Amino acid sequence: MPFDSRRRRVFGAAGDAAFPALKARVIARTGHHYYADKDGLLFDRLVKRFRALNLADCSAYIRHLDGARGHEEWTALEAEITIGETFFFRYAEQFVALRERILPALIEARAVGRTLRIWSAGCSTGAEPYSVAILLHELLGADLGNWNITIVGTDISAAAIATARSGEYGRWALRTMPAEDRTRWFQPTAPRSGATREGGYRLRAKFREMVRFERGNLMGLIDGSLPAAFAGFDLILCRNVLIYFSGDHVLGIMRGFADRLCPGGWLLIGHAEPNPTFDAWLTPVALPGTAAYRRKDEPLTCGEPRRLPAWNDGSPFTGMQTAPTLADAEMIPPLIASAAPITVSQIAPSPPPSPPSSADLLTRIRALADSGETGEAWRLLGEALEAEPTAAALRYYEALLACDLGREAEAERAFRGALFLDRDFAMAHLHLGLLLTKQGRRAPAIRALDNALRLAQGLLPEEALPEGDGVTAGELMATVRLALGRLGRATP
Repeated sequence: MPFDSRRRRVFGAAGDAAFPALKARVIARTGHHYYADKDGLLFDRLVKRFRALNLADCSAYIRHLDGARGHEEWTALEAEITIGETFFFRYAEQFVALRERILPALIEARAVGRTLRIWSAGCSTGAEPYSVAILLHELLGADLGNWNITIVGTDISAAAIATARSGEYGRWALRTMPAEDRTRWFQPTAPRSGATREGGYRLRAKFREMVRFERGNLMGLIDGSLPAAFAGFDLILCRNVLIYFSGDHVLGIMRGFADRLCPGGWLLIGHAEPNPTFDAWLTPVALPGTAAYRRKDEPLTCGEPRRLPAWNDGSPFTGMQTAPTLADAEMIPPLIASAAPITVSQIAPSPPPSPPSSADLLTRIRALADSGETGEAWRLLGEALEAEPTAAALRYYEALLACDLGREAEAERAFRGALFLDRDFAMAHLHLGLLLTKQGRRAPAIRALDNALRLAQGLLPEEALPEGDGVTAGELMATVRLALGRLGRATP
């Protein structure tokens, strides 16, 4: 029986008898314990795969996973369930720490051997390791060519890795980056296809060439599938990835990270992820807005040589090409093969489908903008605003798209419209402040940024902000403080 959207709306995860078995299987394979108490979110992501394959339910999907094309589908599913929002230099205070403290210290300590090895674990589409490459270019300058630097990014999502390897990003993905930085670091690209599709940006080759990307699952640190040669790192970055895993898995992953750091190496994680248990293997380091650790071993002296792992000799690294499969008979409940499927005849008649909500429209608008089709996103947004002119989120995205199209007056008007409708819209205050800063309007920029800071200070640091694409209150505070500092406005 093909996929039935009415059935999904009526029953959801609770109405699909095979969902618990499929959920257990997904968590066992990926380690994503994040979904243990998020049935609705997981089911919505599964349904996207059902629809793509025209399958009816979880039972049919399980059979597909067990079939000839199961490996291919696992790759697609792993990409679907991984939340991969990322930006260049996203965590402002962390990159200040990298620029001013961590990388200079490593460069000094490795000055004789002139080698650095860096791992971005859970790199998504590559913004983090590429940002580190940009920093190293700026710190080492003309001396860069005398160094042997390896930066590797890994992620479970094959789609994210493909994007990372291309180094190509849409205009929307770089919407918060200052124009001068885009010019220095990226080259514009022509539209790929279709008259409505806009070009984007490709990271310059000198940065791309510093980073290699491989697909892999951090569960390999626990089950032993990660090659022993994948070790000896000076710096490991793993921001906001541990939230996916259970407490026991987090401890195993952190112990694995500690084992793969060289003496004196650094580990950075998300600001909400530290645990006192980590102190058994790592020493916490107090840095503003940054959860930093070092190995407990004595750091290397500047002149002490090190033996490089085999994969650092310039040959292609192939140690993490596939995600490990943890599923076995003991870990996964038996499939509910005998459960009678819910048939369409059991479904009560449903009313005609209602018009899409503003949330559904925003999902489509964001997808269009992310793919570079800004013009089409703008057209759809206009239709959405005609239907819901008082939706603050729609006004906010109107402003972001107007900024992307160079329509600054319209953008300011839309930001102010969003704030008229929702005075507590922190992201709108932030972006209004950044726009006014760009225009040189210092006083109103400070007011807008102060409003964003005040709202964020009233929340828990780890709380995600509405329409923030995963940005937390703590991250917003760090961004605002830096922006106010550039305007000469001190903050507490």
